[in-house]
Amino acid sequence: MVFSRKFPRDIKGSPYPVWEEVELSKQEEEAVDNETRNVNFELMKECLEDAKSIMKTKDLKDFQTDRVNLAIALFEKRASHSVYGKEEAVKDKFNEIYKKK
Repeated sequence: MVFSRKFPRDIKGSPYPVWEEVELSKQEEEAVDNETRNVNFELMKECLEDAKSIMKTKDLKDFQTDRVNLAIALFEKRASHSVYGKEEAVKDKFNEIYKKK
């Protein structure tokens, strides 16, 4: 299933926009997924290091499960850009298609 979004496109003489659906091709979606996967891998490593540093700074007992849970919490906050990447790609594609007309 490909990633798609609908965007409003203004039409001269009409007060209402036409909603155009734009889809990423399978290759475009895979490219975004691969880029995001690489970014997320590095991000998780950073989150693990940050969690270790936080626990050390706050004099918390450094249990591995606590460190992993803290890293996951950090990661979830930072990794929300995954879907954002696909949304940006599909919006760029919409602009490329309809801004030329």
